[in-house]
Amino acid sequence: MNCVDLSKALGAQLISFQGSSSLIQAVCSSVCIDSRQVVPGALFVALVGTVQDGHWYVGAAFRAGAKVAMVARARFEYPALDLVRQTKDAQGLLLVVEDTLRGLQQAAAYYLAQFPRLLRIGITGSSGKTTTKEIAAAILGQEQSVVMNQDNLNSETGLPLSVFKVRSHHQVGIFEMGMNRAGEIGELAQVLKPHIALITNIGSAHIGILGSKQAIAQEKKAIFSTFSGTEKALIPADEPYRAFLAEGIRGRICFYGPESFRALGDIHDRGIEGIDLKWEDIPVHCQLSGKHNIRNLLAALAIAQEVSVSSEAIRGGLESVQPLFGRSEILRGPVTVIRDCYNANPESMQEVIAFCDSIEWSGRRIYVIGSMLELGSASPEAHAGIGRVLATSKADWIGFLGTATQEAVAALEQTCSETGQGEAGRMSFYYTDSLPCLSQVLAEQIQPGDLVLLKGSRACGLEQLTEVVMGPREARAGYKKVKGGGV
Repeated sequence: MNCVDLSKALGAQLISFQGSSSLIQAVCSSVCIDSRQVVPGALFVALVGTVQDGHWYVGAAFRAGAKVAMVARARFEYPALDLVRQTKDAQGLLLVVEDTLRGLQQAAAYYLAQFPRLLRIGITGSSGKTTTKEIAAAILGQEQSVVMNQDNLNSETGLPLSVFKVRSHHQVGIFEMGMNRAGEIGELAQVLKPHIALITNIGSAHIGILGSKQAIAQEKKAIFSTFSGTEKALIPADEPYRAFLAEGIRGRICFYGPESFRALGDIHDRGIEGIDLKWEDIPVHCQLSGKHNIRNLLAALAIAQEVSVSSEAIRGGLESVQPLFGRSEILRGPVTVIRDCYNANPESMQEVIAFCDSIEWSGRRIYVIGSMLELGSASPEAHAGIGRVLATSKADWIGFLGTATQEAVAALEQTCSETGQGEAGRMSFYYTDSLPCLSQVLAEQIQPGDLVLLKGSRACGLEQLTEVVMGPREARAGYKKVKGGGV
């Protein structure tokens, strides 16, 4: 990326302390926001966070081989930083902008514009983004060169950094777009400017940030905000907010669902064995499990239908999809573990509980439930609702982790008391705010033949209980990851 052209596009000031020759050679091979990950020739963007300030690490970035550092004008002349001296010593360049986060996003948009032939696909929603992206990429990748976010690098910084992975040979870019604050989806849409944009659903994730599902729908709808008339909006046919999401969109609107595909035959959820379907009367087996993944599968098919890939690519892609860490992974051994602890919200929590209840199982069911975060004032009732769901579930023992789950425990106790289940009946449960305590109690509970669910927000760290459930290292050698897919 030519930094002289970039500075003009951003309206930024490019400063060289080595004369015009340095400006002529100002071409960066990569972009980085962490000085520890800088490689020679990189553009280092000094972001200002709530705890760290990237401007303190400009010198370290130059020493690691960065060619240019993007800095904020307000920090440029700050004496303690001494950016001028550090830049001179490194014979580097400074790209001075008003705001480095905004500069990073604008740089990504500028970079992406250099690939006009790239088909840009954006995916957002309260849940299912990553899995939908992975399925769509598996299908389209059968016939075309695809680039996408790695894992869930979908944030205000993750998406721009992912965009810089685009190369001239790529034909399709599939990028999921997440949010942690109001207005973020609109900013990411300005970076990506998708030709095809899909919403998976409108749920309660981030309701603590935005305040209501209506506000969440408004935020997700911003994925269509850069449409000019030729783009395509894909919206679930059964989404309660479908009319609102479609209103005022400049472009073609497609409502997708099971009836959207003439080639799609019967779909069967086979529990932990995956999903069976027919495409043009030919059987297809997808390794992802659960009814929630049927929705993700349909979303990916909606994308594939717009791109017009072959039936062979669809069947090959669906059969090749592999599970992702912490997203309904199923580990089979003496104890079967369903590890779904990458994220949690009320909808995904209910879905995975229903999935575990639906599995034909002769042994005990042990559900370990962690707090659902980012729910704000909705948290108490949301957790109470999960407690009521668990009270009518098929769980034999439930472990709760985290202060927020006290509301679930209270609701569970009340419901069990009313129904006669509880400690004196079939179901028992344990609450703690300590992962080590839960680990110890859980280890005492586990027996061969158990089905164990680990479900909670990532910050709960429930994945650390995997070894407790599966036993010592020599026992874990017999486990096999067989199915998976995110909620």
